[in-house]
Amino acid sequence: MQKRLIVNHQLLDIMVMRLCHQLIENHGDFSDSVIIGLQPRGKQVAQRIQRTLAAILGKTVPTGYLDTTFHRDDFRRRETPLTANATHIDFLIEGKKVILVDDVLYTGRSVRAAMDAMIAYGRPANVELLVLIDRLYSRHLPIEATYVGRRVDSLQNQRVLVEWQDDSTAEDNIWLITKNEE
Repeated sequence: MQKRLIVNHQLLDIMVMRLCHQLIENHGDFSDSVIIGLQPRGKQVAQRIQRTLAAILGKTVPTGYLDTTFHRDDFRRRETPLTANATHIDFLIEGKKVILVDDVLYTGRSVRAAMDAMIAYGRPANVELLVLIDRLYSRHLPIEATYVGRRVDSLQNQRVLVEWQDDSTAEDNIWLITKNEE
């Protein structure tokens, strides 16, 4: 297995700041906008975006987290059952501009499942997608991100790993991992 650093912690901070400024350009004071992170990995991205926006705007943007487990098209096709994550959306999205947030856009199936799951919380006026990494040439569904940190060419035997600083990781990094051919 090969592991190649594609975004270091300094560049990741710059990417998040740029994405937040793009959001501000399009959403202004966020009076009609909300952020929803896709569980599990979009939650950390949404939290980082929310904190950065709060520092810039001086106010907190409503942010929630959405589990899509039971809306996935492969839910009943797996040999082992998927474990659901918590959904936490304590606001209505009816008539709001929703910014769905995830770490990596790959096939588009998670985003499709999120749009199905989101409807339980109201009908949004608009839905946009923000991702840190857009894996090009891998889409199964016609889904495109509105806001992208970085676009990455990748192969089927590769995956993108977004690491956030915690007890086991010294700093935030994004890696491209290549599985060895056997």
